[in-house]
Amino acid sequence: MNVFDIIEKEEQRQKDTIELIASENFVSENVKKALGSCLTNKYCEGYPAERHDGCGLSGRYYGGCDNYDEIEEYCCDIYRKVFNTNYHVNVQPHSGSHANMCAYYAFLQPGDTLLSMSLDAGGHLSHSSAVSFVSRFYNVKQYGLDKNGYINYDEIEQMLLAHMPKLILVGASAYSREIDFKRIADIITKVSDHLMARDNIHYEPIYMVDMAHIAGLIAAGDHQSPFGLADVITTTSQKTLRGPRGGIIFCKPEYAKFIDKAVFPGNSGGPHMNTIAAKAVAGEEALTDEYRNYIHQVVKNAKAMSDEFIKMGYEIISGGTDNHMFLLSLAAANCSGAQLQEKLEKEAHIILNKNMIPGDKRKPKETSGVRIGTAAMTTKGYTEDDFIDIAHTIDHYIKSFN
Repeated sequence: MNVFDIIEKEEQRQKDTIELIASENFVSENVKKALGSCLTNKYCEGYPAERHDGCGLSGRYYGGCDNYDEIEEYCCDIYRKVFNTNYHVNVQPHSGSHANMCAYYAFLQPGDTLLSMSLDAGGHLSHSSAVSFVSRFYNVKQYGLDKNGYINYDEIEQMLLAHMPKLILVGASAYSREIDFKRIADIITKVSDHLMARDNIHYEPIYMVDMAHIAGLIAAGDHQSPFGLADVITTTSQKTLRGPRGGIIFCKPEYAKFIDKAVFPGNSGGPHMNTIAAKAVAGEEALTDEYRNYIHQVVKNAKAMSDEFIKMGYEIISGGTDNHMFLLSLAAANCSGAQLQEKLEKEAHIILNKNMIPGDKRKPKETSGVRIGTAAMTTKGYTEDDFIDIAHTIDHYIKSFN
């Protein structure tokens, strides 16, 4: 057996299973073609010689980069079109976590205070987890959900007043409701005005959004956009954008050099130009009507599936979904998230992931919930009826633990 035999096995597994992991998707043949191209042979430390937006860093440290300059700037231009923005774009980050790390590095010093969503409320490891780099280097304060399972905007306001974080991060890895970016911008303004009036303190935190999970929805108009509101925005290029695994950072033009310096030389060397080309291909695809219709169907599928679980008597955290995923609570079931994940994979060929729920009493490797997403199987052509059938299959396996 060699590595290509294993790849062939994995290709067959992907064909034979129902993929419900919210962070996964299936890329096009053109994305794979760019990813496996000769571009992987070249080292291109630095940035294109000319930046189309007129800001950020420029210049390579290696020769032979003319074609790579063209590809990278084309990729940046494509994503400005995808999100209809004039923000500066950096397409070099290798992942979403790397993009977040670079954004922190651009604006924070070790020990500075960062406000973000807690892990059990739906935040990501790179936002607030005690076991990740962010908690080692920064003073992380966390906000959570209200009693209905929605972001607690009042708590955000209170914590901004109490802790005056240098950066507030909004975004999630397991949150099924639309995020009100405008409301948070208004809260920041309200707190800043209050501190100036009360204490003559000039307070202007960096407003950062991690839109990794919902980027495709924002591009298609199915979710409120943070552009024009947030100072810096990070995303992955996979998930609902349906591109290669990688990261992208957007920022207001005045922060361009801070971000570019944080990415290179601050936190990386040579960019993966084959991945940047594949990001560009995915960006081209995201500009099509076909893609927008796909995203609309992703959302409809998630709503249909979550509604079906509710009809069967299950609890969905926050009572439903506005995006491509939801959390199914197993608190009242006779199995943990880990047990259900394993049983579904072995017996039903359904792939999903165990996930903590708010106030979870189980350990992170056990959990009292599972996260379910519809992006991948919608790519394969699944519609509402298909996802309703899958919900009943999952219900059957949950009840098999009784």
